[in-house]
Amino acid sequence: MKKFILALVILFSFQLSAQNSNEKISITFKDDTLESALKAIEASTSYKFYFDPTWVGSNKDLITGTYTDIKINELLDKILSKTDLNFIILKNKVILTLNSTIHDDLPANYFPDAPIETTNKGANSTDNPVFYQQYDSLNSYSVTKKASIVFIGKENKNLTKKNFTISGSIKNAETGKPEANIYIKVKNKNISTSSDSYGNYTLQLPIGINVIEIKSLNHKEVTKTLMVYDDGTFDVNINDKSNQLDEVVINKKGKKQTETTVSGLVSIDIEGIKNVPLILGERDILKVATTFPGIKTTGEGSAGFNVRGGKDDQNLILLDNAVLYNPQHFLGFFSAINPYTAKKADIYKGSIPADFGGRLSSVFDITTKNGNSEKFSGEGAVGPITSNLTLSVPIEKNKSSIIFGGRATYSDWILKSLDDENLKNSQAGFYDGILKYNNAINSNNNIEATAYYSHDRFSLSSDSIYKYSNRLASLKWDHAFNKKSKAALIFTNSEYKFNIDYDTDDINAFDFGYKINESQLQLKFNYLLTPKHTLSYGIASKLYNISPGYQHPKNPDATLISRDIEKERALESAVYLADSFKFSDKLLIDLGLRYSYYAALGEANVNTYQDGLPLSDETITGTEHYKKNEVIKTYGGLEPRLAARYFITEDFSIKAGYDITRQYIHLLSSNTTQSPTDTWKLSDTNVTPQTAQQVSLGLFKTLKDEEYEVSLEGYYKKSKNILDYKVGAQIVLNENVETELLQGEGKAYGIEFLLKKTTGRLNGWIGYTYSRTMIKLNSQFSSEVVNNGNFFPANFDKPHDLSAILNYKFTRRYSLSTNFLYQTGRPVTYPIGTFHYGDADYTLYSDRNAYRIPAYIRLDIGINIEGNHKIKKLAHSFWNISVYNVLGRNNPYSIYFVTDQSGKVKGYKTSIFSIPVPSITYNFKF
Repeated sequence: MKKFILALVILFSFQLSAQNSNEKISITFKDDTLESALKAIEASTSYKFYFDPTWVGSNKDLITGTYTDIKINELLDKILSKTDLNFIILKNKVILTLNSTIHDDLPANYFPDAPIETTNKGANSTDNPVFYQQYDSLNSYSVTKKASIVFIGKENKNLTKKNFTISGSIKNAETGKPEANIYIKVKNKNISTSSDSYGNYTLQLPIGINVIEIKSLNHKEVTKTLMVYDDGTFDVNINDKSNQLDEVVINKKGKKQTETTVSGLVSIDIEGIKNVPLILGERDILKVATTFPGIKTTGEGSAGFNVRGGKDDQNLILLDNAVLYNPQHFLGFFSAINPYTAKKADIYKGSIPADFGGRLSSVFDITTKNGNSEKFSGEGAVGPITSNLTLSVPIEKNKSSIIFGGRATYSDWILKSLDDENLKNSQAGFYDGILKYNNAINSNNNIEATAYYSHDRFSLSSDSIYKYSNRLASLKWDHAFNKKSKAALIFTNSEYKFNIDYDTDDINAFDFGYKINESQLQLKFNYLLTPKHTLSYGIASKLYNISPGYQHPKNPDATLISRDIEKERALESAVYLADSFKFSDKLLIDLGLRYSYYAALGEANVNTYQDGLPLSDETITGTEHYKKNEVIKTYGGLEPRLAARYFITEDFSIKAGYDITRQYIHLLSSNTTQSPTDTWKLSDTNVTPQTAQQVSLGLFKTLKDEEYEVSLEGYYKKSKNILDYKVGAQIVLNENVETELLQGEGKAYGIEFLLKKTTGRLNGWIGYTYSRTMIKLNSQFSSEVVNNGNFFPANFDKPHDLSAILNYKFTRRYSLSTNFLYQTGRPVTYPIGTFHYGDADYTLYSDRNAYRIPAYIRLDIGINIEGNHKIKKLAHSFWNISVYNVLGRNNPYSIYFVTDQSGKVKGYKTSIFSIPVPSITYNFKF
């Protein structure tokens, strides 16, 4: 009844001009509530107040003060300044309104036919006040009756500011945990952002009505209408999508590709890779990554990756911030990353953020899932070679949990069941396990701890066993000082080692091995300086410990000499500062500066060589001894990073990037591709760090209501001190390994095209890359010159690379997936003739990498069958039936040459899978 009377008072009084009375008042308040203060004013003057008690009752601030001879409107301005209440004085009536004010120039149809009910609770209530002013950027007064409007601040008719800063956090409604990379867009306006790793976001919104859309592939969409009058906060809770069907593999990283500043970024949807047919039905994050433009491998079953012309060792692979040195199982056939425990995988091919360093070409940033803190859950798979099981256990509901993932192969059992005696005596297998603990201590503190271990073993004969393993641990503490300032303290430790156990019955049995260990401490900060400036800065330091190799005879009477190569140690540190600067809604720039410092440390004996001569065993002049922790040699330098995005139209952007990177550690390999027995060498007096600089430019466009995304990127990269080898180099157990090494220049350039479709029955992507990777090995010494000192193709130079990953859904349960790959054959050195010298015949070889092996072509097909979509069931299932290499093409892995007894040189090629390989895998989730 009171609200109806209030509406009538305003209706009959509004034709009178609003006025400020000259009546003055003297009054004293002492710890009065707002409601009691208003009643005291009413009792001391001729004014009558009209308001809803719930509006003033929500204000808990007490009023204290003495006011003498003050006008009524000035007094109300003071006591209402910290509230969301406005007022208007009509003759002797004071009418309070929540958030909005009553304007003198209201349109004729402003007042509704009946009063609007209100149950407002405060500044961020979602109900309407009695009256409110609505307008947007297109219409001065666009009045609509909406049931859910969130008010930010209160209206001020005298305010000249037209844009305000709205910040808040996005959390999971069920778990209460922050949600990162949630896309937030203002409808019908070119304004958007995404939540950071802490779930926080910031938007610049114009005054008035703004419709906010909160979107995520894995969450239900939320739409909210904000009435913005001032700076303020708006927090959102979002719900998971129930029983979602994943349709695509590549996913936006919070924002569309057109909106981020980073070019050369690939984000993989881990759940969706189940639809990609791969060898033996095994889900593989890293194999899927190689189907994107700019990411290649040297051949089938290879363990390494070549990103935009970079070598295998130039990729930084991180698992929960810890370095994973060998990311492959089974000599490269399977990934060492468990796809069931992985949450996301971001691959930076260019525009590498300033907080990453230590590698030249790319960063594979892989993050594992947090456990389910609500209920016990799990998922897994049973395949022809491997099985996988992941379990998630809550410790304290909605606060802490543990997730465990284990994977193992039963290939040994299969080999022993075969009739072939050689295969029966061989063995091959692997297992890995990951354990992660997460504790959301409170809204400002979160702890994550990860432990990972993987182990491989194989034996192709009965007298030798190869073993290699990864071990890593990561501890991360996230702390929020406030909504603007966040920090993370991270400690990691990584270790990789391999061992060859040559166990024969004779006297020459031996044990050979290698190990690398690193420990790192990082401190990272993020600070929202202004709505246009987001700063990130930090410091990191890591300690390397390398045991380059040992060989120990097992028999005390052996003729072999026990050997231990001297250990290597080094300290690599860095500081960085980055600023994400939003010049305007169209132009966004990320500026970063990183300074890295490297020190090779003792204890060590370092060779000195004769000046003016190449490094060789014959030119060693002596050794210098360095004590433990004594600095042997230092390197360092600036690594600027720049990324920029400019909107040409709302759905079409151009991006540019420039990076300088430094790498202080080198991979030594006697193979064309990375293998488990490769070793790492630290920079020192005789081996200098690698450096690279890359410039990139890209165009990004969305089509047909964001159903399609298309990008075209080009890059050019120059590098120095790239490691290569002398002809016939001996790098295993070599105390003077620097005498076998060459360091030269590199250049790489290319253009990458990607078209992806993210919705509909047919989805997937098509990628094409044209690229060249060249290296030049020139020197003042003829023995160190290759191909006359000219640029020549690197071992992994493959100009043409085409991939098409397509998935067609016949129904919600049945789909067909295809995976087609074409790559130019990699370079190879051929024998081109023979010559006779003295009493022997010799083979004459071409220039290094002057020829190519045949092109690589492969087609895979998979049929995917989802279980029924009943919500209440013990477990949800998914079947994958696939055929790898449907065409049965004999793709050569390598080509080698043998001189037979007659002196003729014969060429042979090796391949891994020359026939179609079928598989069936059962996946389940509960």
